[in-house]
Amino acid sequence: MATLLQTPLTLQQANRPLSKTFSDLFGVTHLDLSLDFAHRLGDSWQALDDLLFIMDEKGTLLDCRFSDPAIYSEACEQVRSKGVDALLSIEARDKLQQFFLEQRQGIKTASFEFPLMLGKRELWFDARLVNASNSQLILSARDITKYKQTEHRLQRQLQRIYALRSIDFAIASGLDLNLLLSILLDRVIETLRVDAADILLLDQKLNELTYVAGKGFHTNILQHTHLKPGQGHAGKVVLERRIVSISDLTKGETDFGRLPLFPSEKFIVYFGVPLIAKGRVLGVLEIFHRSPLNADEDWMDFLNIIAGQTAIAIDSALMFKELQKANFELGMAYNATIDAWSRALDLRDRQMEGHTQHIADITTRFASTLGVKNADLLHIRHGAALHDIGKVAIPDEIIFKPGPLDHEEWQIMRRHPIYAVELLSPIKYLEKATEIPRWHHEKWDGSGYPDRLGGEEIPLSARLFALVDVYDALTSDRPYRRAWSKQDAVQYIESQSGRHFDPRLVPEFLQLVSTNIFDAT
Repeated sequence: MATLLQTPLTLQQANRPLSKTFSDLFGVTHLDLSLDFAHRLGDSWQALDDLLFIMDEKGTLLDCRFSDPAIYSEACEQVRSKGVDALLSIEARDKLQQFFLEQRQGIKTASFEFPLMLGKRELWFDARLVNASNSQLILSARDITKYKQTEHRLQRQLQRIYALRSIDFAIASGLDLNLLLSILLDRVIETLRVDAADILLLDQKLNELTYVAGKGFHTNILQHTHLKPGQGHAGKVVLERRIVSISDLTKGETDFGRLPLFPSEKFIVYFGVPLIAKGRVLGVLEIFHRSPLNADEDWMDFLNIIAGQTAIAIDSALMFKELQKANFELGMAYNATIDAWSRALDLRDRQMEGHTQHIADITTRFASTLGVKNADLLHIRHGAALHDIGKVAIPDEIIFKPGPLDHEEWQIMRRHPIYAVELLSPIKYLEKATEIPRWHHEKWDGSGYPDRLGGEEIPLSARLFALVDVYDALTSDRPYRRAWSKQDAVQYIESQSGRHFDPRLVPEFLQLVSTNIFDAT
């Protein structure tokens, strides 16, 4: 390094340990600069007067000056005892080394920003490295600490805004609670710059805090947590509805001492924050850190903000979960009611017992083979089960007449699809299921009833059900005739392709019939 300013560094020299390189570069041998020499550097000193390093052509530090008298003696003493390289970051040393190389390549002025650790203070400087007279180099710099602090504060605020935005997005997306908590903990650890965090939720029925999610732990020490309000630090948070913090877990006894694996985590700092939404404590956000934590006012403010957002997110997720549960239970109640209605229809005619559930099963199977989505299969099943619900309004003497119906009786019978709609339309849940009860007697050629629809005007659910219903009716005994044979029923279905039935569905249906599905159900 003695010839750094005379010849470029070789690759081998450049790869030498930085501490050795810059100890040589900034070896302090001359800290007493004459007043005459200081006057000769007056212009440079006036230009940037916060910090000044003067080096000779060999890179040896001749003098250092700090304009602030409060730090001059302290800073120079640190430089004298440690060398500048010990006070610079690795990145700053790399930049300084690069700028020395550029000096040898003819670049007259180089600049860069670097932090300097003076005691417990971090100062930032915007530096210039220039050639001076008498084969000397001057590294002069302005103190930009307050600007860098503002920059870092803005970066943290942007990061925190992004974190809150991602939480809001997660809330709006209606994510699964476990996935939502995973996102929340990632944002907490990232933005608060802590090592680990977990969430304990308060079971309102058991009145007990239970571990539900955690990130950053080396062991499973907290996964079996069960605390009553008032028990442990988290229980105290719930009971008192306030933040509980411990700055040094290694001093004195804490409630974590009962956990045998806790010392292996090497946590020092603890924060327990109540998660409160709509005036109700939902749980506790616990934060752990393995080194001392500077929890200043800005940090604490954001801790409260993100805890509030976390509480809102959990409350929304729990409400969504309860709504899903309520909808599921309501759906089950509807299904049970529909099954009861279909059984009631069958009980009206002992010969038809089991008929409704039988064709509902086959219709659902047929729809599934055609690629109907699962969400629509339920509506089709409900419609098939309720296809004759309108017949409750038809007089028994018409329903059970042993012979053919006359014209007037047929006019009454043909109104049962309209009656079905009148019965079911007030029930919003069954809105899509009414397609089959209303239109299962429509025909592909438009000659059916009640609306004389034709072709694809007839909903798919009604078209496929018509095949199942007619085939089942033909192969079942009736008061006025015996059941047809399977072969005769198939021939009839084929003859009605393009007239009564959708010609594209007929082959698919007959393929299903060939599997003996009507006999198996």
